Amino acid sequence: MTDLIDVDGLAGAVFSDGWRAPSGGAVVDVVEPATGKVLARVGLADAPDVARAAAGASRAQREWGALPSAGRASVLRRAAALLEEHRAEVVRWLVREGGGVPAKAATEIADAVEELLQAAALPTQPHGQVLPSGAGRSSLARRVPLGVVGVISPWNVPLLLALRAVAPALALGNAVVLKPDVRTPVSGGLVIARLFEEAGLPPGVLHVLPGDAVAGGALTADPAVAMVSFTGSTAVGREVGAVAGRTLKRVSLELGGNNALIVLDDAGLEAAARAGAFASFFHQGQICMAAGRHIVHASIAEEYVRRLVEEARRLTVGDPWADRVDLGPVIDGRQLRRVHGIVRDSVSAGAELRCGGVPDGPFYPPTVLTGVTRDMPAFTEEIFGPVAPVVVVRDDEEAVTVANDTEYGLVAAVRTGSVERGLRLADGLRTGMIHVNDQTVNHEAVVPFGGFGASGNGARHGAQFAWDSYTQWQWITARGDGAA
Repeated sequence: MTDLIDVDGLAGAVFSDGWRAPSGGAVVDVVEPATGKVLARVGLADAPDVARAAAGASRAQREWGALPSAGRASVLRRAAALLEEHRAEVVRWLVREGGGVPAKAATEIADAVEELLQAAALPTQPHGQVLPSGAGRSSLARRVPLGVVGVISPWNVPLLLALRAVAPALALGNAVVLKPDVRTPVSGGLVIARLFEEAGLPPGVLHVLPGDAVAGGALTADPAVAMVSFTGSTAVGREVGAVAGRTLKRVSLELGGNNALIVLDDAGLEAAARAGAFASFFHQGQICMAAGRHIVHASIAEEYVRRLVEEARRLTVGDPWADRVDLGPVIDGRQLRRVHGIVRDSVSAGAELRCGGVPDGPFYPPTVLTGVTRDMPAFTEEIFGPVAPVVVVRDDEEAVTVANDTEYGLVAAVRTGSVERGLRLADGLRTGMIHVNDQTVNHEAVVPFGGFGASGNGARHGAQFAWDSYTQWQWITARGDGAA
């Protein structure tokens, strides 16, 4: 079996009606965050590349959208089978390029396969309605593709979070221009290009252009792009929304989170601490669903913290490709400095460092902060690092108030001995997703995934919910030729 990705052939390559060099000739190093080693070089798209790709995608979309549903579905199924076939190679790229441990990579691939299979089921679902109308006239509403969908995807879960938009958009008859983050252009972009190329997707229907903010801005503003699906930070998401609004194009914004894990006084603390550790430390906390605030009843707070610190100290940190570790590196030096700055500033403001808090090269240890108050950066900021801030509350009512004291509204979790109590508390939480007796980091391909407030504009990913994102309604009526 040959590899999907030929490293020697990557330099300067952009998938846009074939593999070609970007017009500006710029390239970017693909760096392994754990070691600093350059793994490959890829082409860096500029604004003319984006314009050329969008125009080409628009031309190719007409034939792709007219293809019988079964034909589109078969391409998605073949892409899923190819991803399974090349699992070991893709794991290698996810671990080395993104810094995740192999278990995280394996989970990401399994979820990505499921996204492809769920998308493959979309084209053969009913896509219209017969409507009541006057005598002698037929009336129907049908869903039609938008045209060209621009996808701007992040570095933290690069394969899954790109395919979550790319797969249903293609399945429903759109062409796609994908701009992966320049830190993970292979696992978040070129792997996807090769999967669909091998699966038989017609040329020009999918363009993959690794690029920076220049390419992202050009993609968002391009008049040939009917919709932009963006996953990333809230700050950038606001800019994407503003540009898309000026051109009246549809936009899906899946943004950040400052998520609460609430531990009530009747919770089983051993399980709660394990869940809390996973929620804050999984993939170095670089997940939009990570638990950014542990909100704990005062009567059990110290025991919960003791157990959480034990869990944190048990975890190993290091190079996930060279060693069996629980946590890998932070994605880059800029992000590590930001994480450490939030911890340092919170401690200066009065928080207590219970464990961790000392970076070691590109690695940041699992860190627990107590005494966190609502005016500290560890409370107000989305940390995006392996840090568990603990906030103590008196009762359920205060727990809800504190949990809602954020501009974000992505996900929350509640730990309790009573499911009924947990569901009652959930009624007061202003988030798009809530998990009772689980942790905050959950994903399934069939759910309506999305948040409130600064976590996004309420757009939804997932199975049948993709119809609302990637198609629009068209009303058609017909009468006989003799009608007046």
